[in-house]
Amino acid sequence: MNVLEDEKKPECDGGDIVNPGPKDYPVQLAISLSLGLSAFLAFCILRRRWKSLYAARKRHTDIDLPHLPDTFFGWMPALYRITEQQVLASAGLDAYVFLTFFKMSLKLFAVMFFFAAVVLEPINRHFIDVPNSNNTDPNPESFLFREYAPYRDYQKVALFEDGGEDGDKKPDDDDDKSFNKNMGYLWSYLVFTYMFTGLTLFILNRYTMKVIRIRQEYLGTQSTITDRTFRLSGIPKDLRTESAIKTLVERLEIGKVESVTLCRDWKELDELVEKRRVILAKLEETWSVYNNQKPKLPTGTQANGAAGAPEVRTDEEAGESERLLRGGHDTQIDRPRPQARLWYGFLRLQSRKIDGLDYYTERLRLLDEKIIAARKKTYEPANIAFVTMDSIAACQMAIQALIDPNPGQLLTKPAPAPSDVVWRNTYKPWWKRRLQSWIITSFVGVLSIVWLAPVAAVASTSICTIKAIMPSLAETLKDHEIIRSLIQTGIPTLVVSLLNVAVPYLYDFLSEHQGMISQGDVALSVISKNFFFTFFNIFLIFTISGAAVAGIQETFRKSLTDTTYIASIIANKIEGLTKFYSCFIMLQGLGLFPFRLLQFGSVSLYPINRMGAKTPRDFAQIMQPPMFYYGFYLPTALLVFILCLVYSALPNGYQVLGLGLVYFCFGYFTYKYQLLYAMDQPQHATGGAWRMICYRVIFGLVVTQVTMSGYLALRQAYTVAVLVVPLVIGTVWYSWNFKWQFEPLTKFISLISIKRGEDEEGADEVAILDDEREGGYEEDMDQRSLRRRGSTTVDEAREKGLRFVNPSLVVPLEQPWIYQDPPPPFREENDSLEFDIGGSEGEYPYGAGPGTSRRSPGDYNGTEAIAARPPGPGSGAASSNSSSSLSLGDTHIWRQ
Repeated sequence: MNVLEDEKKPECDGGDIVNPGPKDYPVQLAISLSLGLSAFLAFCILRRRWKSLYAARKRHTDIDLPHLPDTFFGWMPALYRITEQQVLASAGLDAYVFLTFFKMSLKLFAVMFFFAAVVLEPINRHFIDVPNSNNTDPNPESFLFREYAPYRDYQKVALFEDGGEDGDKKPDDDDDKSFNKNMGYLWSYLVFTYMFTGLTLFILNRYTMKVIRIRQEYLGTQSTITDRTFRLSGIPKDLRTESAIKTLVERLEIGKVESVTLCRDWKELDELVEKRRVILAKLEETWSVYNNQKPKLPTGTQANGAAGAPEVRTDEEAGESERLLRGGHDTQIDRPRPQARLWYGFLRLQSRKIDGLDYYTERLRLLDEKIIAARKKTYEPANIAFVTMDSIAACQMAIQALIDPNPGQLLTKPAPAPSDVVWRNTYKPWWKRRLQSWIITSFVGVLSIVWLAPVAAVASTSICTIKAIMPSLAETLKDHEIIRSLIQTGIPTLVVSLLNVAVPYLYDFLSEHQGMISQGDVALSVISKNFFFTFFNIFLIFTISGAAVAGIQETFRKSLTDTTYIASIIANKIEGLTKFYSCFIMLQGLGLFPFRLLQFGSVSLYPINRMGAKTPRDFAQIMQPPMFYYGFYLPTALLVFILCLVYSALPNGYQVLGLGLVYFCFGYFTYKYQLLYAMDQPQHATGGAWRMICYRVIFGLVVTQVTMSGYLALRQAYTVAVLVVPLVIGTVWYSWNFKWQFEPLTKFISLISIKRGEDEEGADEVAILDDEREGGYEEDMDQRSLRRRGSTTVDEAREKGLRFVNPSLVVPLEQPWIYQDPPPPFREENDSLEFDIGGSEGEYPYGAGPGTSRRSPGDYNGTEAIAARPPGPGSGAASSNSSSSLSLGDTHIWRQ
């Protein structure tokens, strides 16, 4: 008796998630092409008109990149001809690593697509008779077994979900079919699983060696303060002075200490500077309101002049601006001065209005006095210090060595760039930062469970579930294939894509509050969190969810007693989701990449930001290039990579591989343009994302192998399924080998790679011999000639003049920016403080100038350089002999 015929299935049994239909591909292709072509054509038109947006990086920074022609399509060949060496020199190591991942994916999936389409697909069509996309079925509610009817005889093992009345009973016919002549094609899946795994590891290993070689060459030939500085944590209390730390490090005889920055509890000072930033913004906004008001005409003015307009004096040197600031009023025009509401009394329940300009100016003056006084104080030292050595080699020896025999004391790590340090976290107690990390990690875990409900709701979008809610609508949809395809495949694909866009913002916010010392660590953490979301929720839960949340609960309940349950159910469901994931990749590659190239978010938000901008500082802020955050884009690319691996050896896998090839091709050129011309990147992670990419690729291989083993086991080819296990073991071994052999080279700089000025020529000769043996002579010679001609790397240019100093200690106090030209930084009357911002006087930190953005001092991580005269020993503050005074009469205003 056939158990499949006897078993009574529920009307919605979980097999109806995202039903594949014959119209899915045409409908999704039409949607993706219409979205993509419209966005791409809009970009080609707007690129020539809005160069401040689409060529913002080239306009704001001095980069040596070819000019892209202004013709409609002429920019594409010019972008294609930009070499990897130009990418490295203009965008930095992080951008090079990011684009290398896309190039590696293109090469890998091009080879896989060829074998899947030329070899595997003919085998499937001959032995399995896989139906094509034009296959029609009178029953649109059927799912996996409708698509592959010949598999029905081999799906009896799928009844492990219930297994009959006793829950453990298997079908009667459970013989191993591995050596059945009619099932011999299953061996081809095993062969290609081995082949594709070996090909993936080979290409991954080759590109890893290339990235390591480029990274060592890049970091070994540059000289920045970051490369010569290490972070020392776990400092005992008796060593928490600059002199004691310097003596300790120099006693190690690894080099000479150039400077020591001991972090201190600057919380009071940071809060004062943050309050000043808020008051400064309110004062600028109040001035903007005042200047935009229409003047009132004094009595009798209309008698003067032929047109009845007042005669306004426009003295450039001592005109209206100066008189207003000194408290005088023009006798010919008068404006109502803006008011500010002041709350006072018990529980601040009483209020009165006062002059806004006077109020905010006085508050700014009082805060300036407090800040100057706070900078003179001596603060309690923390257990973190930044130690700058006289050479990169000495720094690397300190980083790669154990200094103290006591656990948790005097731990050394590479230092982030000075502009990358999150200073508010440097003086937090270690237990508080650890607690923040645990809380955020736990909250992310809870969020992963919360996401089950919306993901399951998206996954349950099928005729089956619609019929249970609205039977009449379900009957109507059966007769309209296009509308049914939009509801069953188009809407879930769009919702999943929107989740991929929206969720990273939440995880970025959570990572910012996790207590990390640098923004580079935050960026890597965002990549990790977002990848976990995309894989766990969009792939794993979406695949096993079934038709409702109850299916998820049942799945997890059974997985607690059977460790192979999830692998088996994924293998059982994964084949039916081929069309859905193909449509997902199609929408991402053909539909959404042109929108990213168009920077649709920035374009759509510009009118809103433009209407909300009130002060010149606000207008300067909205003209800045948008930031490129790797954590927002890399996880989705990794998910597509894993999907291509999972489907590579399955029936119809060539469709997923072909679309994946298109995805990585479009992604490479989209991100190449944005990283080079349109967007800035704030992190300085020295290519640390590559090791994360490698581990996720290896993880994807394990998922592929486990899925294939379950797929074969469900067809009762147990011998073939077991033969996949050695492949899993080999992949895990490669991961362990990668950790010990390759990972240190992605974190540190080898001593032999460090090039000193006097031995660069000899080192080049050795490198040339090595490259000739490895076949990479020409490429590396181009790389060396790029830097040997006297130009600096992008990191050297970014960090020129930087020092490890908390900006709150040394940043000049900004004056209100009221008219078009920015004001100079405030200086004390006796000029006792000398500041050099960005290597030259006259530039403005965190939002003071037209080329910067406003940031809080605790989050000061921009590219502006701060090089201040170091404070006195142990004080942590700059000296001053007089207090500042800032009033309406002292406010300096520039007017164009």
